[in-house]
Amino acid sequence: MSEEKILDIRDLDITFQTTAGAVHAIRDVNIDLYRGETVAIVGESGSGKSVTMRAAMGILAKNAVINHGNIEFRYCHDDGTAEKVDILTKDKKWIRRHINGKRIAMIFQDPMTSLDPTMQIGRQIMEGMIWHYHTPKKEAYRKAVQLLDEVGIENAEKCMKAYPHQLSGGMRQRVVIAIALACNPDLLICDEPTTALDVTIQAKIIELIRRVQKERGLSVVYITHDLGVVAKVADYVNVMYAGKIVEKGKSNEIFYDPRHPYTWGLLSAMPDLDTDDDRLCTIPGSPPNLLHEKAGDAFAPRNVYALAIDDKLDPPMFQITDSHCAATWLLDPRAPRVEMPTELKRKIERMKKEAEQYGGEL
Repeated sequence: MSEEKILDIRDLDITFQTTAGAVHAIRDVNIDLYRGETVAIVGESGSGKSVTMRAAMGILAKNAVINHGNIEFRYCHDDGTAEKVDILTKDKKWIRRHINGKRIAMIFQDPMTSLDPTMQIGRQIMEGMIWHYHTPKKEAYRKAVQLLDEVGIENAEKCMKAYPHQLSGGMRQRVVIAIALACNPDLLICDEPTTALDVTIQAKIIELIRRVQKERGLSVVYITHDLGVVAKVADYVNVMYAGKIVEKGKSNEIFYDPRHPYTWGLLSAMPDLDTDDDRLCTIPGSPPNLLHEKAGDAFAPRNVYALAIDDKLDPPMFQITDSHCAATWLLDPRAPRVEMPTELKRKIERMKKEAEQYGGEL
Protein backbone atom coordinates (compact mmCIF):
# COMPACT_ATOMS: atom_id res chain seq x y z
CA MET A 1 0.00 0.00 0.00
CA SER A 2 1.22 3.48 -0.85
CA GLU A 3 0.93 6.71 1.11
CA GLU A 4 -1.00 8.26 -1.77
CA LYS A 5 -4.54 9.16 -0.72
CA ILE A 6 -7.01 8.74 -3.57
CA LEU A 7 -10.33 9.42 -1.81
CA ASP A 8 -10.91 11.96 0.94
CA ILE A 9 -14.49 12.38 2.22
CA ARG A 10 -14.82 15.27 4.68
CA ASP A 11 -17.84 16.32 6.81
CA LEU A 12 -20.30 14.85 4.30
CA ASP A 13 -23.87 15.70 5.29
CA ILE A 14 -26.86 14.67 3.12
CA THR A 15 -30.63 15.08 3.48
CA PHE A 16 -33.29 13.53 1.25
CA GLN A 17 -36.47 15.51 0.60
CA THR A 18 -39.39 13.05 0.64
CA THR A 19 -43.18 13.41 0.60
CA ALA A 20 -43.16 12.48 4.31
CA GLY A 21 -40.52 15.12 5.15
CA ALA A 22 -36.74 15.56 5.28
CA VAL A 23 -34.63 12.46 5.98
CA HIS A 24 -31.20 13.33 7.42
CA ALA A 25 -29.45 10.26 5.95
CA ILE A 26 -25.73 11.14 6.28
CA ARG A 27 -24.29 13.08 9.22
CA ASP A 28 -20.75 14.50 9.06
CA VAL A 29 -19.07 11.44 7.59
CA ASN A 30 -15.26 11.34 7.17
CA ILE A 31 -13.51 8.54 5.25
CA ASP A 32 -9.92 8.25 3.95
CA LEU A 33 -8.78 5.76 1.34
CA TYR A 34 -5.21 5.22 0.13
CA ARG A 35 -4.01 3.56 -3.07
CA GLY A 36 -4.07 -0.25 -2.84
CA GLU A 37 -5.99 -0.19 0.46
CA THR A 38 -9.26 -1.93 1.36
CA VAL A 39 -11.72 -0.02 3.52
CA ALA A 40 -14.99 -1.55 4.76
CA ILE A 41 -18.15 0.32 5.72
CA VAL A 42 -20.37 -1.85 7.93
CA GLY A 43 -23.72 -1.43 9.60
CA GLU A 44 -27.37 -2.47 9.43
CA SER A 45 -29.55 -1.72 6.41
CA GLY A 46 -30.41 1.97 6.19
CA SER A 47 -27.34 3.14 8.11
CA GLY A 48 -26.08 5.19 5.15
CA LYS A 49 -23.34 2.92 3.76
CA SER A 50 -24.46 2.86 0.13
CA VAL A 51 -25.58 6.52 0.08
CA THR A 52 -22.09 7.64 1.16
CA MET A 53 -20.39 5.80 -1.71
CA ARG A 54 -23.08 6.73 -4.25
CA ALA A 55 -22.25 10.34 -3.37
CA ALA A 56 -18.59 9.54 -4.13
CA MET A 57 -19.65 8.27 -7.55
CA GLY A 58 -21.98 11.22 -8.17
CA ILE A 59 -25.02 8.98 -8.63
CA LEU A 60 -27.28 10.22 -5.83
CA ALA A 61 -31.04 10.41 -6.37
CA LYS A 62 -32.51 13.75 -7.52
CA ASN A 63 -34.12 14.42 -4.13
CA ALA A 64 -30.73 14.37 -2.33
CA VAL A 65 -29.53 17.67 -0.86
CA ILE A 66 -25.85 18.05 0.07
CA ASN A 67 -25.92 20.20 3.21
CA HIS A 68 -22.13 20.48 3.38
CA GLY A 69 -18.90 18.53 2.92
CA ASN A 70 -16.56 17.63 0.10
CA ILE A 71 -15.38 14.47 -1.67
CA GLU A 72 -11.88 14.83 -3.09
CA PHE A 73 -10.82 12.20 -5.60
CA ARG A 74 -7.26 12.02 -6.95
CA TYR A 75 -6.37 10.30 -10.20
CA CYS A 76 -3.94 10.49 -13.15
CA HIS A 77 -4.84 11.43 -16.71
CA ASP A 78 -3.86 9.16 -19.60
CA ASP A 79 -0.70 11.24 -20.10
CA GLY A 80 0.32 10.73 -16.42
CA THR A 81 -0.55 14.20 -15.08
CA ALA A 82 -2.13 14.16 -11.62
CA GLU A 83 -5.60 15.59 -10.99
CA LYS A 84 -7.58 16.34 -7.83
CA VAL A 85 -11.33 17.05 -8.05
CA ASP A 86 -14.19 17.61 -5.63
CA ILE A 87 -16.88 15.25 -6.96
CA LEU A 88 -19.64 17.34 -5.32
CA THR A 89 -18.79 20.40 -7.45
CA LYS A 90 -19.08 18.54 -10.78
CA ASP A 91 -22.23 18.05 -12.85
CA LYS A 92 -23.54 14.58 -13.72
CA LYS A 93 -22.49 14.82 -17.37
CA TRP A 94 -18.82 15.50 -16.41
CA ILE A 95 -18.88 12.71 -13.79
CA ARG A 96 -20.30 10.25 -16.30
CA ARG A 97 -17.61 11.11 -18.85
CA HIS A 98 -14.58 11.21 -16.52
CA ILE A 99 -15.38 9.17 -13.37
CA ASN A 100 -18.20 6.58 -13.59
CA GLY A 101 -16.87 3.25 -14.82
CA LYS A 102 -13.62 4.83 -15.99
CA ARG A 103 -11.93 5.73 -12.68
CA ILE A 104 -14.47 4.62 -10.05
CA ALA A 105 -16.44 1.43 -10.74
CA MET A 106 -19.16 -0.17 -8.63
CA ILE A 107 -20.18 -3.81 -8.19
CA PHE A 108 -23.82 -3.86 -7.09
CA GLN A 109 -25.36 -6.50 -4.85
CA ASP A 110 -27.84 -7.93 -7.36
CA PRO A 111 -26.22 -8.70 -10.72
CA MET A 112 -29.63 -9.13 -12.37
CA THR A 113 -30.52 -5.47 -11.80
CA SER A 114 -27.15 -4.16 -13.01
CA LEU A 115 -27.08 -6.23 -16.23
CA ASP A 116 -29.26 -5.38 -19.25
CA PRO A 117 -31.43 -8.49 -19.88
CA THR A 118 -31.83 -7.60 -23.59
CA MET A 119 -28.11 -7.28 -24.37
CA GLN A 120 -25.47 -9.98 -24.87
CA ILE A 121 -22.76 -10.21 -22.19
CA GLY A 122 -19.98 -9.32 -24.64
CA ARG A 123 -21.60 -6.05 -25.69
CA GLN A 124 -22.14 -5.05 -22.06
CA ILE A 125 -18.43 -5.50 -21.25
CA MET A 126 -17.29 -3.73 -24.45
CA GLU A 127 -19.62 -0.77 -23.97
CA GLY A 128 -17.47 1.06 -21.36
CA MET A 129 -14.23 0.68 -23.35
CA ILE A 130 -15.87 2.02 -26.52
CA TRP A 131 -17.61 4.91 -24.68
CA HIS A 132 -14.65 6.08 -22.56
CA TYR A 133 -11.62 5.24 -24.72
CA HIS A 134 -13.10 4.88 -28.27
CA THR A 135 -11.53 1.41 -28.38
CA PRO A 136 -11.99 -0.22 -31.82
CA LYS A 137 -14.62 -2.99 -31.68
CA LYS A 138 -12.19 -5.82 -32.52
CA GLU A 139 -9.82 -4.77 -29.73
CA ALA A 140 -12.71 -4.26 -27.28
CA TYR A 141 -13.95 -7.78 -28.11
CA ARG A 142 -10.48 -9.27 -27.50
CA LYS A 143 -10.16 -7.39 -24.17
CA ALA A 144 -13.65 -8.49 -23.09
CA VAL A 145 -12.73 -12.16 -23.68
CA GLN A 146 -9.53 -11.63 -21.65
CA LEU A 147 -11.55 -10.07 -18.81
CA LEU A 148 -13.96 -13.02 -18.72
CA ASP A 149 -10.91 -15.32 -18.50
CA GLU A 150 -9.46 -13.15 -15.72
CA VAL A 151 -12.63 -13.38 -13.60
CA GLY A 152 -12.66 -17.17 -13.94
CA ILE A 153 -15.35 -17.82 -16.55
CA GLU A 154 -14.62 -20.94 -18.58
CA ASN A 155 -15.38 -20.87 -22.29
CA ALA A 156 -15.30 -17.05 -22.40
CA GLU A 157 -16.08 -16.92 -26.16
CA LYS A 158 -19.37 -18.75 -25.61
CA CYS A 159 -20.21 -16.51 -22.62
CA MET A 160 -19.74 -13.38 -24.80
CA LYS A 161 -22.79 -14.40 -26.84
CA ALA A 162 -24.96 -15.37 -23.85
CA TYR A 163 -27.70 -13.26 -22.22
CA PRO A 164 -27.79 -12.66 -18.43
CA HIS A 165 -30.70 -15.05 -17.82
CA GLN A 166 -28.66 -17.91 -19.33
CA LEU A 167 -25.99 -17.64 -16.61
CA SER A 168 -25.98 -18.74 -12.95
CA GLY A 169 -25.89 -16.17 -10.12
CA GLY A 170 -22.16 -16.67 -9.53
CA MET A 171 -21.35 -16.29 -13.24
CA ARG A 172 -23.48 -13.13 -13.49
CA GLN A 173 -21.58 -11.62 -10.56
CA ARG A 174 -18.28 -12.48 -12.30
CA VAL A 175 -19.57 -10.71 -15.43
CA VAL A 176 -20.44 -7.64 -13.34
CA ILE A 177 -16.87 -7.66 -11.97
CA ALA A 178 -15.51 -7.94 -15.54
CA ILE A 179 -17.60 -4.91 -16.57
CA ALA A 180 -16.32 -2.97 -13.52
CA LEU A 181 -12.71 -3.78 -14.48
CA ALA A 182 -13.11 -3.07 -18.21
CA CYS A 183 -11.78 0.51 -18.07
CA ASN A 184 -9.05 -0.24 -15.51
CA PRO A 185 -10.45 1.94 -12.67
CA ASP A 186 -8.43 3.21 -9.69
CA LEU A 187 -11.23 2.54 -7.19
CA LEU A 188 -13.63 -0.39 -6.96
CA ILE A 189 -16.74 -0.04 -4.77
CA CYS A 190 -18.26 -3.40 -3.82
CA ASP A 191 -21.82 -2.89 -2.59
CA GLU A 192 -22.78 -6.15 -0.83
CA PRO A 193 -21.18 -8.11 -3.71
CA THR A 194 -22.01 -11.56 -2.31
CA THR A 195 -25.49 -11.07 -0.79
CA ALA A 196 -27.45 -12.90 -3.49
CA LEU A 197 -25.03 -15.85 -3.70
CA ASP A 198 -24.68 -19.12 -1.82
CA VAL A 199 -21.84 -19.49 0.69
CA THR A 200 -19.36 -21.43 -1.47
CA ILE A 201 -19.75 -18.99 -4.38
CA GLN A 202 -19.44 -16.05 -1.92
CA ALA A 203 -15.98 -17.22 -0.87
CA LYS A 204 -14.90 -17.56 -4.53
CA ILE A 205 -16.12 -14.05 -5.42
CA ILE A 206 -14.33 -12.51 -2.40
CA GLU A 207 -11.13 -14.35 -3.35
CA LEU A 208 -11.50 -13.18 -6.95
CA ILE A 209 -11.85 -9.51 -5.89
CA ARG A 210 -8.79 -9.85 -3.62
CA ARG A 211 -6.71 -11.41 -6.41
CA VAL A 212 -7.71 -8.76 -8.95
CA GLN A 213 -7.00 -6.00 -6.41
CA LYS A 214 -3.48 -7.36 -5.81
CA GLU A 215 -2.72 -7.78 -9.50
CA ARG A 216 -3.99 -4.35 -10.51
CA GLY A 217 -3.11 -2.33 -7.39
CA LEU A 218 -6.74 -1.25 -6.93
CA SER A 219 -8.21 0.55 -3.94
CA VAL A 220 -11.41 -1.16 -2.75
CA VAL A 221 -14.36 -0.04 -0.62
CA TYR A 222 -16.57 -2.84 0.71
CA ILE A 223 -20.12 -1.97 1.75
CA THR A 224 -21.53 -4.81 3.84
CA HIS A 225 -23.36 -5.86 6.99
CA ASP A 226 -21.45 -9.16 7.05
CA LEU A 227 -18.54 -8.87 9.49
CA GLY A 228 -17.31 -12.29 8.38
CA VAL A 229 -16.56 -10.79 4.94
CA VAL A 230 -14.91 -7.73 6.55
CA ALA A 231 -12.53 -9.91 8.60
CA LYS A 232 -11.24 -11.53 5.41
CA VAL A 233 -10.71 -8.43 3.27
CA ALA A 234 -10.45 -5.08 5.09
CA ASP A 235 -7.43 -3.07 6.22
CA TYR A 236 -9.63 -0.43 7.86
CA VAL A 237 -13.23 -0.59 9.08
CA ASN A 238 -15.83 2.18 9.47
CA VAL A 239 -18.88 1.20 11.54
CA MET A 240 -21.96 3.25 10.60
CA TYR A 241 -25.18 3.79 12.50
CA ALA A 242 -28.06 6.15 11.57
CA GLY A 243 -25.98 7.99 8.98
CA LYS A 244 -22.96 8.56 11.24
CA ILE A 245 -19.64 6.73 11.64
CA VAL A 246 -19.66 5.58 15.28
CA GLU A 247 -16.35 3.67 15.29
CA LYS A 248 -13.38 3.43 12.94
CA GLY A 249 -10.01 1.74 13.08
CA LYS A 250 -7.74 -0.93 11.66
CA SER A 251 -9.39 -4.31 11.18
CA ASN A 252 -7.59 -5.82 14.19
CA GLU A 253 -8.67 -2.91 16.42
CA ILE A 254 -12.33 -3.26 15.49
CA PHE A 255 -12.38 -7.06 15.87
CA TYR A 256 -10.08 -7.48 18.89
CA ASP A 257 -10.63 -4.23 20.80
CA PRO A 258 -14.10 -2.82 19.91
CA ARG A 259 -15.19 0.12 22.07
CA HIS A 260 -18.67 1.14 20.87
CA PRO A 261 -21.70 -0.79 22.21
CA TYR A 262 -23.09 -0.98 18.66
CA THR A 263 -19.88 -2.67 17.45
CA TRP A 264 -20.18 -5.03 20.43
CA GLY A 265 -23.69 -5.89 19.25
CA LEU A 266 -22.62 -6.50 15.64
CA LEU A 267 -19.74 -8.75 16.70
CA SER A 268 -21.91 -10.65 19.21
CA ALA A 269 -24.47 -11.32 16.48
CA MET A 270 -21.88 -13.11 14.30
CA PRO A 271 -22.53 -16.87 14.21
CA ASP A 272 -19.91 -18.86 16.13
CA LEU A 273 -19.69 -22.66 16.37
CA ASP A 274 -17.88 -22.66 19.72
CA THR A 275 -20.16 -20.35 21.70
CA ASP A 276 -21.64 -21.47 25.04
CA ASP A 277 -24.94 -19.73 24.22
CA ASP A 278 -27.56 -21.81 22.46
CA ARG A 279 -29.00 -18.77 20.63
CA LEU A 280 -27.61 -15.87 18.62
CA CYS A 281 -27.24 -12.49 20.32
CA THR A 282 -29.30 -9.66 18.83
CA ILE A 283 -29.26 -5.90 19.26
CA PRO A 284 -32.55 -4.93 20.95
CA GLY A 285 -35.04 -2.67 19.13
CA SER A 286 -34.87 -1.40 15.54
CA PRO A 287 -32.79 1.20 13.69
CA PRO A 288 -34.23 4.73 14.14
CA ASN A 289 -36.64 6.42 11.74
CA LEU A 290 -34.48 9.22 10.34
CA LEU A 291 -37.59 11.29 9.59
CA HIS A 292 -37.80 11.96 13.32
CA GLU A 293 -34.37 12.91 14.62
CA LYS A 294 -33.93 12.58 18.36
CA ALA A 295 -31.69 14.65 20.59
CA GLY A 296 -28.45 13.05 21.70
CA ASP A 297 -27.06 9.70 20.56
CA ALA A 298 -29.21 7.95 17.92
CA PHE A 299 -28.17 4.55 19.33
CA ALA A 300 -29.22 5.40 22.93
CA PRO A 301 -32.73 3.76 22.80
CA ARG A 302 -31.11 0.41 21.86
CA ASN A 303 -28.03 0.76 24.07
CA VAL A 304 -28.20 -1.17 27.36
CA TYR A 305 -25.12 0.81 28.50
CA ALA A 306 -26.62 4.25 27.70
CA LEU A 307 -25.86 7.09 30.12
CA ALA A 308 -28.15 10.04 31.00
CA ILE A 309 -26.10 12.35 28.73
CA ASP A 310 -26.83 10.09 25.71
CA ASP A 311 -30.37 11.50 25.58
CA LYS A 312 -29.11 15.09 25.55
CA LEU A 313 -25.85 15.27 23.59
CA ASP A 314 -24.51 13.40 20.57
CA PRO A 315 -21.08 12.02 21.62
CA PRO A 316 -17.97 13.30 19.84
CA MET A 317 -15.27 10.98 18.47
CA PHE A 318 -12.93 9.89 21.27
CA GLN A 319 -9.42 8.96 20.13
CA ILE A 320 -8.25 5.55 21.42
CA THR A 321 -5.08 5.10 19.31
CA ASP A 322 -3.69 7.01 16.32
CA SER A 323 -5.88 4.92 14.01
CA HIS A 324 -8.79 3.95 16.29
CA CYS A 325 -11.64 6.15 17.57
CA ALA A 326 -15.28 5.74 18.65
CA ALA A 327 -18.23 8.05 19.29
CA THR A 328 -19.55 6.90 22.66
CA TRP A 329 -19.81 8.72 26.00
CA LEU A 330 -18.48 5.54 27.66
CA LEU A 331 -15.00 6.70 26.56
CA ASP A 332 -15.31 10.01 28.39
CA PRO A 333 -12.92 10.03 31.41
CA ARG A 334 -15.90 10.98 33.65
CA ALA A 335 -18.02 7.98 32.54
CA PRO A 336 -18.35 4.85 34.70
CA ARG A 337 -16.13 1.97 33.57
CA VAL A 338 -18.12 -0.48 31.43
CA GLU A 339 -16.69 -3.77 30.17
CA MET A 340 -17.79 -5.47 26.97
CA PRO A 341 -20.10 -8.52 27.41
CA THR A 342 -18.31 -11.60 28.79
CA GLU A 343 -19.43 -13.86 25.93
CA LEU A 344 -18.04 -11.36 23.40
CA LYS A 345 -14.70 -11.34 25.26
CA ARG A 346 -14.60 -15.14 24.95
CA LYS A 347 -15.50 -14.92 21.26
CA ILE A 348 -12.66 -12.43 20.64
CA GLU A 349 -10.21 -14.76 22.42
CA ARG A 350 -11.37 -17.61 20.15
CA MET A 351 -10.96 -15.36 17.09
CA LYS A 352 -7.39 -14.47 18.15
CA LYS A 353 -6.48 -18.14 18.64
CA GLU A 354 -7.96 -19.03 15.26
CA ALA A 355 -6.04 -16.18 13.58
CA GLU A 356 -2.75 -17.35 15.16
CA GLN A 357 -3.48 -20.87 13.95
CA TYR A 358 -3.79 -19.57 10.36
CA GLY A 359 -0.64 -17.47 10.36
CA GLY A 360 -1.49 -14.44 12.52
CA GLU A 361 -4.01 -12.86 10.16
CA LEU A 362 -7.53 -12.02 11.15
